[in-house]
Amino acid sequence: MDKKKIEKAVRMILEAVGDNPERADLKKTPERVADMYEEILSGISKDPSKELEVLLGEKHDEIVLLKDIPLYSMCEHHLLPFIGKAHIAYIPGNNRVTGLSKLARIVETLSKRLQVQERLTTQIAGIVMKKLKPRGIMVIIEAEHLCMSMRGVKKPGTITITSAVRGVFQTNQKTRSETLALIRR
Repeated sequence: MDKKKIEKAVRMILEAVGDNPERADLKKTPERVADMYEEILSGISKDPSKELEVLLGEKHDEIVLLKDIPLYSMCEHHLLPFIGKAHIAYIPGNNRVTGLSKLARIVETLSKRLQVQERLTTQIAGIVMKKLKPRGIMVIIEAEHLCMSMRGVKKPGTITITSAVRGVFQTNQKTRSETLALIRR
């Protein structure tokens, strides 16, 4: 990440909106913004599939659900955050499970990129399906987009929900319903 280039761009933005980047309260803003981007977009340079470690030998063949995983990401259309939570459910296949924190790390890594919620949801499901090879996966993300809350239609509190459903969750209504009921608890 080129932090000096970000600092220069932020100075230009401050000038373009009619403020003075040399004003005492703004003098360190370009550096602060560059540091922030380095942190919140750190997933750009990471391979999220490396976060997922397959553990063999567990004989669990029922739903594994992580719900309410906090996420913060940046909308690639307006460079404003969207904030919400992810729910990931999978049913292991062939005794292949993973550490619970690994699923949360995939969410974190993929969220720390310029994103759209639809792609983020699909990417999480795709990585888990490819690497863990479960019988099925369901990913649901609920988030508020500040680009909708602060600008444009100005509808704060509006929540966008996206889902990606694969395998048994797609083909078995009972399994899908049970998982949705667990998420709503």
